Formats: sequence, C-alpha cells, structure tokens
Amino acid sequence: MPIFPGRYTARTDEPFVVFLIGMRVNRFFQFGKWMQVAKAMPPMIAELKKRPELGLLHVETALYWRGVVNIQYWRSFEHLHSYAKMKEGLHLPAWAAFNRAIGNNGAVGIWHETFVVQPGNHEAVYVNMPRFGLAAGVAHTPVTGRLDSAYGRMQSSERTDSNLVEK
Repeated sequence: MPIFPGRYTARTDEPFVVFLIGMRVNRFFQFGKWMQVAKAMPPMIAELKKRPELGLLHVETALYWRGVVNIQYWRSFEHLHSYAKMKEGLHLPAWAAFNRAIGNNGAVGIWHETFVVQPGNHEAVYVNMPRFGLAAGVAHTPVTGRLDSAYGRMQSSERTDSNLVEK
C-alpha cells in the first residue's frame, strides 16, 4: 500500500452508510463458540469484495479488548439491508448458524451500529497514510484551501475535478 505524504481527506457528493459490526468474547474458555463466530465474517467480506454491485465501498478490521470490529462503508442503507436478506449470500446462513449454536447462551456477543451520512455531513483527514477508511472507498483528495480545517471540510460538499485523486 503506498503512503501518501501530506494531508488528504475523503470526499463524496453521495450519501453513504457507516456500518460497525463486531463480536465480543464473553467467556474466553468457550473457545469453540466464539471462534465459530469469528470465522464467519471473513468469507462474507470476501463475497462482498468480489461483488462490488452489492454496495460495500470499503472495510477495515480492528481488534479491541475482548473482540473484533469491522468498520464498513456502504453505498446506501438499501444495499446493506439487501445483502443482509440476500437468500443466496453468506450472511443468512451465518446468522442462522449463530442462532443455532450460540443463541442466548452468552459465550459470545455480536453487535452492530448503522449510520446514514448525508453529503456534507462528514469530515476526515489522513496524514502520511495509505488510502484508509472512507478514503479507500470514495475520492481521496489532497487537503488544500478551505479543506485545510475540520470546519472547512465539514462545510464543503463541493468537488471539482481538479482537486480529486480517484482510485
């Protein structure tokens, strides 16, 4: 992954969705239970990356004490919801397997949060970073002019072809 020296931001004129989904290990010694849940997400992410028409823009994975989280960026809530309900996809069988094997026994928890972001209602800055987070899924733009401050990035929803760096 190339490092982009300097300051960049993520720019899009379209609404998008930030979807956080994770698991939390509640009973460490029930390894088989939580490992089954942990192994379910990578195939779903691979499926989504192979099929961009499903709407996933980008995903980052992070570990935290007792768990893991996927930070996902989607084109729309409709894309996200359609994938969750897609009969031929990997999500529904994984969800059914979770309910059969773990259900409410408490060994492992799963959670998600969904945020719909309208154009002009986000700001981001990346300094000396590869394309990361939202900027890996939308235009990766050098920070210049009014984009030089968080306030300016939040207020600006205009893009010009001359200041965009496309994928």
